[in-house]
Amino acid sequence: LVLKRMAVRKDYRGLGIATALARTALAFARHRGARAVVLNTLMVQREAQALYEHLGFRRHRRYVLPTLYGRLADCTVTVYRYDLPGAP
Repeated sequence: LVLKRMAVRKDYRGLGIATALARTALAFARHRGARAVVLNTLMVQREAQALYEHLGFRRHRRYVLPTLYGRLADCTVTVYRYDLPGAP
């Protein structure tokens, strides 16, 4: 299962929409038998990182984007993981 991107327009942030979308995605993954949800976020996405950590995601690892730009700009990707309770 892959969810490519999830975003909420800036003028609608702070209303709980992102939290509801993320919880729905977690419930969908659990229902489909997934054991965990793993996601990537860039270093500049501070609001997204705060949301994921609030929801219970744990930092799994970090790496520099493996491109010339990534290395030059030190563009760090953080991988988060959420182990689904009750997963097989």
